[in-house]
Parts: sequence; structure tokens; C-alpha cells
Amino acid sequence: MRVIRLSGIAAVTVASVLTMGCYTLQPTVGASPEIGNELAFDITDVGRVGLGPSMGPEIAQVEGRLVSRENAEYLVAVTAVRYLRGGEQPWRGEQVRLKSEYVGSTYQKQFSKGRTIALSAAGVGGFVYLLTRNLVGSARDEQPTPPPDGTAIRVP
Repeated sequence: MRVIRLSGIAAVTVASVLTMGCYTLQPTVGASPEIGNELAFDITDVGRVGLGPSMGPEIAQVEGRLVSRENAEYLVAVTAVRYLRGGEQPWRGEQVRLKSEYVGSTYQKQFSKGRTIALSAAGVGGFVYLLTRNLVGSARDEQPTPPPDGTAIRVP
């Protein structure tokens, strides 16, 4: 029963790792980002002052989906905020206007095939290790039942 429960948990974990994938932030060069893309914006000192009352004074980066771009402003459905001294706070898509002078660099979120393959291989390897370790370990943990006549046989 324990083996089945553990293998079920491991299978769900491996499946979630395989479907999740890995993404990297790549600098956008030249053309302006397209609406609907997942982006990250490095916030300047001017941006920290301007966004401080609504988002906090130590914002380093804002990540989210670009909703629109008008009059040198980005409208972003924010999914995460990263801070200068480390740490990250998830958001639920609240829309925030970022003036262009608030933004230093812009990055686009892109799927990373190599990282996804590496993470998937590690997940599958971990699953196989746990499954085989549990199967071998459970066989060792079983105590032999003595024969019905009461004599015990010991095998070295």
C-alpha cells in the first residue's frame, strides 16, 4: 500500500515538472514588445519614486503580461514583483501603468528547451530512484513469519 501511495505522489510530481517547463528572460532588442507577451521591466530610480506609493519603494523588477502600450506608457497585468534586496512577491494580474521613464530594460519571457529537458530528466531520475529504493527497502523491512509449528529458521 505504501509503495502505491508513494509512486502515485511521485507520478504527479513528475507530470507537473514535465508540463511546467522552464522559462528565461531575454532582453528585447530593437522593436517594441508585442501586446499579450510575458515581459519583465527593470525599474529605474525615478520609477521607484513614482511607483513607491502603490507598489513599494524597493522595486527592482515588475513581471507580467503586456495589456497595452499607449503614449509612452505600458499597461501591465502584473504577475510578480522582485525587490532590490532580494525576494519576490506574486501578484494576481492586477493592472499597473508603467511610464517609459520608470523602465530601464525590458525582457521577454521565453521557453527554454534545454532547461526543460534537464529538469525533466532530473525529475524522472528522482522518480525512478524513489520507486526502486522504496521497493527494495520495503522488501528488507518485512519480517518473516515463523512456521506454524513454532520452530524458527534463521537464514544468514
